[in-house]
Amino acid sequence: MTVSIYNSLTRSKEAFQPQEQGKVKMYVCGPTVYDYIHIGNARPVIFFDVVRRYLEDAGYEVQYVVNFTDVDDKLIRKAEELGTTVPEVAERFIGAFNADIEALGVRKATINPRVTEHIPDIISFIAELVDKGYAYASEGDVYFRTSSFQEYGKLSHQNIEELQFGIRVEIGERKENPVDFVLWKGAKPGEINWDSPWGPGRPGWHIECSAMARRYMGDTLDIHGGGHDLQFPHHECEVAQSESVTGKPLANYWMHNGFVHINNEKMSKSLGNGIKVHELVQQVKPEAIRYFMLATHYRSPLNFSDDTIAQAENSVERIANCYTNLKHRLKSTTHIQGEQAAEIALQEKLDAIQARFVAKLNDDFSTPDAITALFDLVSEANHYMTGNAKAEGLQALLAVFDRFDNVLGLLPGETEQDLLDEEIEGLIVERTEARKAKNWARADEIRDLLNEKNIVLEDTPQGIRWRRK
Repeated sequence: MTVSIYNSLTRSKEAFQPQEQGKVKMYVCGPTVYDYIHIGNARPVIFFDVVRRYLEDAGYEVQYVVNFTDVDDKLIRKAEELGTTVPEVAERFIGAFNADIEALGVRKATINPRVTEHIPDIISFIAELVDKGYAYASEGDVYFRTSSFQEYGKLSHQNIEELQFGIRVEIGERKENPVDFVLWKGAKPGEINWDSPWGPGRPGWHIECSAMARRYMGDTLDIHGGGHDLQFPHHECEVAQSESVTGKPLANYWMHNGFVHINNEKMSKSLGNGIKVHELVQQVKPEAIRYFMLATHYRSPLNFSDDTIAQAENSVERIANCYTNLKHRLKSTTHIQGEQAAEIALQEKLDAIQARFVAKLNDDFSTPDAITALFDLVSEANHYMTGNAKAEGLQALLAVFDRFDNVLGLLPGETEQDLLDEEIEGLIVERTEARKAKNWARADEIRDLLNEKNIVLEDTPQGIRWRRK
């Protein structure tokens, strides 16, 4: 089956066909590195990680570029607050970003270009726009002449005449038209700057991605992605400036993920309800954060609350327990000659589950439905282990688990010597008997072992219950 993608440009699902057979060029807008990322930033990071993983599972070679905006008004203000330099701020928060995505199980991009390392590319791009009449210099700044690009607004489906009444001209801007946007900002006294044909300054935000995407992927991308909030003005401006220079589509497929709300409220600085990823991963299993992000279709809004994250933790615990039990069961199961023939019925069920998994991801990367297929696998595995499980069948189940996890990334990292469910229950019985016999040393030893393995014991009127952390 062919992958279909909802293209924000056409507002319809389209069959995916990369420009070069077997290869995909995907560019996703990365962070402005002046602070720790919040969970709204984490949604595209996690979702497009799954897109990249699934395309690789489907046999594509994916060139995946995610940029760092390492010079910007926000970095300048942060440097002033901290009494340091813009490069030092950028270095600190690029390190923090990499630590956060590693914690979330996100694979690093093929390339993470930084704006400050591509100033010559950016200046050259702006110069082309000026030479072709699409841009103009104005007292040290350079602006894109929006009226010169007749299709401005086609990505966000907005009318340029209407936009003129909704755009406020900032103090100090010297535009011909309110809808024109800055490509090069003349430097203020003491600001970080680079020499250019228009005087010392630094790039505007929108031009950065156009220049870096072209530098690494040529004139046209297969997929350009980011959050819905970037569709206008950022991506709209990218389209205008890139297509004015090249005369070619900037991207054949545009993908935008929905917003993340906190307790049904929009996440915003004014409300102070942002949740930083580096704090959240200390309180919540990283795989539960991934699950939370993927359990809703990427184009739909997502609501974060204590209840939704608790549900996600319960779900990943169920998945992890099943996987762990399969591995332990396999260790204690002897392979018998001729088992393969006996497991044909199981393999047919696994083939059907995998077919559902693939079909759902082929349909605009429907991760909620892919997770449903994963739970079908969990149910099949749990049922299989209640019977006369054979090594061949356990290996087949684990192989499908590994494939699904290679795409979704919902299993925790390997833990040494995880305990099987029945082993835990046996230790609890032994601890109970030790306490009855007043063998406190052995009871404490078992309690410490269970605690070490992240097993929580709870006393209830019905007796001792346990759960994995």
